[in-house]
Amino acid sequence: MLTRDAVSLNGKVAIVTGGGGGCGKATSQTFAAFGAKVVVAEINAQRCKETVAEIKKQGGDALALVTDVREEAQVKRMVEETIKQYGRIDILVNNVGEMVGAKNGFVASTRADWEAQHAINFGHVLYCTHAVLPHMIRQGQGGSIINATTIEAFRGYPDGPVYSAYKGAVVSFTQSIALELGQHKIRVNAISPETTRSLQVDIDKWLTPETKHLEANWIPLGRFGDPDDYAGVAVFLASDLSAWVTGAVIDLSGGARAGGGWFKRPNGKWTQRPVLS
Repeated sequence: MLTRDAVSLNGKVAIVTGGGGGCGKATSQTFAAFGAKVVVAEINAQRCKETVAEIKKQGGDALALVTDVREEAQVKRMVEETIKQYGRIDILVNNVGEMVGAKNGFVASTRADWEAQHAINFGHVLYCTHAVLPHMIRQGQGGSIINATTIEAFRGYPDGPVYSAYKGAVVSFTQSIALELGQHKIRVNAISPETTRSLQVDIDKWLTPETKHLEANWIPLGRFGDPDDYAGVAVFLASDLSAWVTGAVIDLSGGARAGGGWFKRPNGKWTQRPVLS
């Protein structure tokens, strides 16, 4: 029988990349609330400092490491500092990602755009995972790696094919590396969110008073995502509640992915045509 200890992260050390803002910040704070020692790896020094201060104010244990995870040398330093401070690594959340230039269309894009997309959406997943694994394996107590992908990895994304391709690569990497690491009891899973409030996505600016009511038509559960929704799934994947889950992608879309392009009309009827009123 499961007990409350199954969801506890006491004694575990977690690195959260992009851990100072949006979904990353929510995950950092939630992990700390569940007992983990959290390394907030964040490119923005102010956000990094503020998030760690908030965690400590709530009685948690956290370390601020200003890190650009696109740079392999900085990733190695991040891991070294984590081991120096806490002596181990049990959880890695590869949370960083961004739609830089993703909406300009492929024809208008350049090689520099593709390389930027690779670095922020897939390259850092390789860097961070590769740097952390020797420590997890040496510890001999398993571990949990959580990768952020997107619903766009599972459907066509107009004007953003390179972004969706790299996010699809995260899914493939997650499934494949999970098989390789099963022998070490290291679990690797991914979270696939639909549109979620974050530093990059200001949903409230999209929804005017005149269109706010349409949110319930676009998402089966009636709203877009919040960072705490993401953090909740991350806790599940980091804890023993998911002890037999690996190579999985958790759909975090409020039912939008299941809807597959179907929208609910205000009268309750469903349609595949955009609902405008």
